[in-house]
Formats: sequence, C-alpha cells, structure tokens
Amino acid sequence: MTWLITGGAGYIGAHVVRALTAAGERAVVYDDLSTGLAQRVPADVPLVTGSTLDADLLGRTLTAHAVTGVVHLAAKKQVGESVERPLRYYRENVEGLRVLLDAVTAAGVRSFVFSSSAAVYGTPDVDLVTEETPCAPLSPYGETKLAGEWLVRAAGRAAGLSTACLRYFNVAGAAAPELADVGVSNLVPMVFERLTRDAPPRIFGADYPTPDGTCVRDYIHVVDLAEAHVAAARALAAAPGRDLTLNIGRGEGVSVREMIDHVGAVTGHRRPAAITARRPGDPARVVASADRAAAELGWKARHDVHDMITSAWAGWLRLHPEAAAVRERGVTAP
Repeated sequence: MTWLITGGAGYIGAHVVRALTAAGERAVVYDDLSTGLAQRVPADVPLVTGSTLDADLLGRTLTAHAVTGVVHLAAKKQVGESVERPLRYYRENVEGLRVLLDAVTAAGVRSFVFSSSAAVYGTPDVDLVTEETPCAPLSPYGETKLAGEWLVRAAGRAAGLSTACLRYFNVAGAAAPELADVGVSNLVPMVFERLTRDAPPRIFGADYPTPDGTCVRDYIHVVDLAEAHVAAARALAAAPGRDLTLNIGRGEGVSVREMIDHVGAVTGHRRPAAITARRPGDPARVVASADRAAAELGWKARHDVHDMITSAWAGWLRLHPEAAAVRERGVTAP
C-alpha cells in the first residue's frame, strides 16, 4: 500500500514515516512545514508541501502517488493557543480535515488513520481511562479533536472507509537524535529547557489529590506510538469497513515530580523544582487503559520512562550542546 502521511515532517509524523517504511509500506509526506522540518523526511520519501485546506493539491497528490491509505497527523496542537485563537484551530483542525476527507473519498482511498488525543476526555474522574469514558474536552484544541473523530467516523460510514481514531496520551522520546522534539510545549523538553537556562524546572500545582500532590500522566514513547500507527494501518487494510477508536498509552501513571526526578537522574541536572500556581483545566490524573489496542491490534508499548528521557536528552544535546556545559559546572541548587 501507499500511505499519505499528513504532518509527516513533524515530530510524531517523522517517526510514523520511518516506522511505516521500515515495515515495507510506501509513504508520501504532505506537510505545510509550518512546524515540520523537511530534513526529517527520508530522501527516498516524496515530500509535498501544502495545506490540508488546499483541495486541489490534495486531490492531485492522492492521484499522482496512487495513495491507498492516509495517516492524518497535520494539526495545530497548542492548548493555550487554541483558547486564544479558537477560530484558527477550528479552521485548521476541523475544516482542514473535512477538505482532506472530501479528497480522500473522491479518490477512492480505503483506509484512514486519524491522530486524536487524550484531550478529548477533559478531566476524567477515573483511575484508568477507557474508550467508553465520557468525552468532555476543556479546550478548543480538545474540541477539534473530538469533532474530528465524529467527522472521520461519519465519512467512514458513508463512504465505506476503514477508519481508526488513535487517542494519544503524553508523547516523549525519540528514535534518533535528529528526530527529537524541537519544541518546548511538552513536559520533558520543558524541563530540559529550564535546566539548560540554569533555572529550576517548574511544577504547576503541588496540591492535587495524588500521592505526591502533582499531576499524574501516562507517558508513551514516540517509537511505540509510531508502531501503533503501523499496526492500525495494517488492521484497516486487512479488514475493510473497520471503525476503531483506541487509546495509545502504557497504562502506567507517572507524576510530574517523578518525571522531573527521572530527568535529573538521566541528565545529571538535579535542581529542586519551583512550585507555581495550577494551570486552569489541568486534571489531577489521566492514565490510559490500553487493553483495547492490545486486543484489536496486537500492540503493546515496549519502552519505559527511562528510555523516553534518555533518547529525548540525546536529541536535546544535539541541538543544545550548551546543556552539557551547564551540567559540567555542577549546578545542583537553585
């Protein structure tokens, strides 16, 4: 099969491309390069630069490359920005998806994997979040992901399109240093960035009803996440008409304070964290049940938190060699 990966030059997308091609699938990357990096795309994988709002270019791309399946990762994903610019998020994430699905169904594509998010759940009051846990997103970003799931399922039913909506939990790590996350919106690179600046990492609220008072999350290695996409793609290709909604996580909760301690152990930067006010909308605990993904895909995460932080740190040092110099100065106190 030939898979079009929208957002395939991004952090997660580049890992999905590598995993699909390593599994023997053909790939084409479609990315507007607003946050993606062209150098992440392998030389033997075609790269089409364009927006998911460009119906003509999408149609030409699907036809020219004889695309048979799509993995849709292209989206705006900053929760705070989505609150400030909701119309942009609905345009890019919902209208862009609608335009893409229109092109996909017109081209006769048969399989569609959608990048969703645990943000669709909001603040679930359960120990383990299952796919049946009620969805109550707290931000326009989460709303667009939930609306995206509705669109994907509706289009699938109407056009006989096999679909999978993968709800990611917290992604970290890298398959190789050059594929590491270059942003600082996720916890691990946020901590790296603070330590590199010779500043204490921040904890947003330490009075939650959790064992150490800090938020608990489920962290998934990006390599495991990419392998889940391969498993989903193959499951859809093997059984036309499937409609899957799956959590992609490890089923293990790790607190923010524990993650910061892990970072200190891996990097040698052992600075006490600074406690600041809670961020609005942060739930105390969001941990996945990944049982359905195991049952439907035969997939299970293989990497632990140590693997995530070690691989992410190698990528961070590649871009920020000064981080090693801070460590060598022996910074251990705020």
